Amino acid sequence: MVITLKIISCVINYNDGLLKEEDLREAQKKNRLLKMPSLLEYFGYCFCCGSHFAGPVYEMNDYLDWTERKGGFSPSPYVATLRALLQAALCMGLYLYLGPRFPLSRFAEPVYQDYGFWKRLRYQYMSGFTARWKYYFIWSISEASVIISGLGFSGWTDSNPPKQRWDRAKNVDVLGVELAKSSVQLPLVWNIQVSTWLRHYVYERLVQKGKRPGFVQLLATQTVSAVWHGLYPGYIIFFVQSATMIAGSRGIKPARNTSCIWKCTLHWNHSSNRLNPARQSHYAS
Repeated sequence: MVITLKIISCVINYNDGLLKEEDLREAQKKNRLLKMPSLLEYFGYCFCCGSHFAGPVYEMNDYLDWTERKGGFSPSPYVATLRALLQAALCMGLYLYLGPRFPLSRFAEPVYQDYGFWKRLRYQYMSGFTARWKYYFIWSISEASVIISGLGFSGWTDSNPPKQRWDRAKNVDVLGVELAKSSVQLPLVWNIQVSTWLRHYVYERLVQKGKRPGFVQLLATQTVSAVWHGLYPGYIIFFVQSATMIAGSRGIKPARNTSCIWKCTLHWNHSSNRLNPARQSHYAS
């Protein structure tokens, strides 16, 4: 799945390199390829082992700068790597503890049909909560591998003194996901690099200059994400639903910020549906 995004971004960025600079957005100017990469550079980018199976996806220009040691790739990566590895260990430990207690397979078992309404809600929440930790684990491990290579370094903060930033490989903000107040926040904290890819290569490119994006662009972006995940009805239904959730979340923002009931309802909805990819696959198949 990751290699698909890399191939598409390579093609689009090379095409952007043929266009006039004044016609491009800032992200296009930064990522465009001004010359055709060699076969070695292309295959090295596509099959870079640190992110080949689970991401994160990053730009060809960043990869080339890293291989040629252009820009700032010199800070020590060990502290950031250790932090990512510790997070991975914690996530795996929680998953191994909770997994046998709240398996997704129980949804297809007769015992689940015997549960009352409130017990079903509790089980849906806990199974979604449990399933997320294996994704947190694999993304944290992938982040550590990219950081230790040096490619994860993305610059320095504006603070005084400046601090290192290692967020090029960051694919999830665990607390941001678990404490999200709305669907609008989720693309910023869940599968971050894929969300960024969708924004740059689909969402922004569907918006004409001088106009604001609307629901059509959002729906088209989520549909592309669904096709990328797989041609199962469950994926299509879910991602179309997620577009309405994001759009609706923007509309109820005033109520969400003031009502405790809204906050509790939305948090349960995010936990049991939006952030449970394993259950989506279960239904899709």
